Parts: sequence; C-alpha cells; structure tokens
Amino acid sequence: MDELAELIGIRSTADRPADLRRALDMVLGLVGPGFEVRRFESRGKPSALVSTPGPPRVILNAHLDVVPGAPGQFTARADGHRLYGRGAHDMKAAALVMATVFREVAPTLPYPVALQLVTDEEVGGFDGTGHQVAQGVRAGFVIIGEQSGLRIVTESKGIIRARLTATGRTAHAAYPWLGSNALLTVTAAVRRLLDRHPVPAAEEWTTTVNVARIETSNEAANVVPADASALVDIRFPPSEEDLAGRPADEIAAHLTAVSGAVVTVEALGAPHHADPESAEVRLLRRAAREAGYDGSLLRKHGAADGRFYSAVGVDAVIFGPGGDGQHGPEEFVDLRTLPPYRKALEGFLKGLGG
Repeated sequence: MDELAELIGIRSTADRPADLRRALDMVLGLVGPGFEVRRFESRGKPSALVSTPGPPRVILNAHLDVVPGAPGQFTARADGHRLYGRGAHDMKAAALVMATVFREVAPTLPYPVALQLVTDEEVGGFDGTGHQVAQGVRAGFVIIGEQSGLRIVTESKGIIRARLTATGRTAHAAYPWLGSNALLTVTAAVRRLLDRHPVPAAEEWTTTVNVARIETSNEAANVVPADASALVDIRFPPSEEDLAGRPADEIAAHLTAVSGAVVTVEALGAPHHADPESAEVRLLRRAAREAGYDGSLLRKHGAADGRFYSAVGVDAVIFGPGGDGQHGPEEFVDLRTLPPYRKALEGFLKGLGG
C-alpha cells in the first residue's frame, strides 16, 4: 500500500519528463538486481525491458504514465476497499503487482520472461511499446495489465485521429453570398461523417466518431471565415472493412470521400485481436477461475498497446484488476482484486512452465 501511494504521488503525466523517469526508476528499483535491463527512449519518453536470459516466452506489460488531474488526485486516499488516486486503476496498482510477480516468479521459471515498463501509453504508446516493438522486442504472448476486473480482453478497437480541413473565401459578414464560409463546409463534413457513423445510444461494438475540436483562425464576427478545421477521434473494430488493415493514405482518401472535406490522418493505431482459443488464453482463463473469478472474455472500446503486438503477429491480451473511474475525478482501484490478480498471474506463469 505504501509503495502504491508513493507511485500515485509521482505526477507522471506526458508534460513532466522528470516524473516519468522517477516513476520508471521507482518500479525498476522495486524489481531489484539480478535481471537484464534494457533501457529505451524515444522523443523524450523513457521505457525499459527487464528480463531473464533469452527471447521472452511471455512479456508482462505495464504503463506508468497517467492523464493530468487535480493536485489532490496525486495523494492516495483509502476508503474501505477502495484506494482513490490518479492512476490507481489505470494502471499503477497493476504495474506494481506485475513488477512484484516478475521479481519473485521469473527466476524460478523454466523459460525466459520479461517485464515491459513504458511511460507514454496515455498519449498513444508510439514511443514506449510501439518503439520497443519497432526495435525488435517480441514474445510468444503478452499480458497488458490494463484494468479489466480479471476478465481477459482479446479484442480492442483501433484508433484514428484525423483532421478535416476546408478553405473558403473571406467576405464581409453583411454580404455572405460574396464569400464561402469554411466553417460551414467543415461542420457539414462532420455531419456527413456522423451520418455514416452515428453516436450509439448505448454500448455497441461499432465504429464511433468523437468530434474533439472545430476551429478557425478567424476572430471577427463580421468576417466570413476563409479557413476551418475539425479534429476527430475515430474508434473502429477489426470488422470495419473500410478502416481495419488499411494504411493511413487509404483511410484519409476514404474519409475524404465520405465527408467531402480534405482529411489528414494524424495518428493511426490498428485494432487489436488475440486468438481466444489459444493455449495461453485458455490457461489464463483457468488461472483467473482458480483465483475466484469467472475468467470471461471481454472486448474493449479503447485502444491499448496490445495493437503494436497484434500488428506483428504476437497475441496480446489485457488482464488487470478491478476498479472504476479511470481518467475521472473519483478514480479508484478495488483493493480486494489485487491478491487474486497476483495469484492469477503467478498461476498462469507457473502453469505455462509446467
């Protein structure tokens, strides 16, 4: 509990590189000596791979960065079985459990295993897990400790961050027919995109579009805007044929055809899928059941770092403790789920060796 409170107290947000390093060094210190440590860095984001000798059969993946929060959220607060704090659920508690399990179990296993610690998952993961995968890091199977209530996530959506832009013609607002309003063009383009992918009324495994920002350089009320853009966040399942498996230029062309605006894809993350019938998934489900949970399968709407492994043919699943409120003001981890989470990870690793 003290170590978790200390880790929550480190404000490891993307804009605080010193605190990202502090969080990483703290967890590496918890793991201790006796392992090979490879350090990585990409665009100022540090990460590490701690391993026993040989190509890892299993990687335990944890991110130590968090989204921004109010100052008070970086002081852990216990209330019964709940521990509140920024990152308590997403995912510092799981990171510490993974580090402890690795430290204690890895030396006893008859196969190589690794602990992957990254500090940029909340801003896309490209400079942590993505960078390490690009540098050749691989495994037979990957467990990502994101929150899941001890359910096993074998499928999660891909992510597209795209910008729709339009150019018009300026004019005096009293004579709008003399100009061409770029803001109206962009908002119409956004509407066509939402007509194609409407916001679901309830949870649904489908493509969704979030309009994050619409802007123009124009600041005067009596001027017809000559430029405008909209930033959108698109989440899509592996079954979305127009998006899944396609490169950024094809996706941009498709979205341009749908919306009527010029579209630029600023970030692209593929959907994640792991074989739910693989020996590793079945063993992990059994380990969860032996720890007192049903080991059910789950699909996640949010993108996660598993997509980097899925893209290179490595099965990765999300498997983490319980809690709620991630990214919100009342984020908490359910402390009751941590001992069974640890037991399940240990059971999986030992069972795989047996």
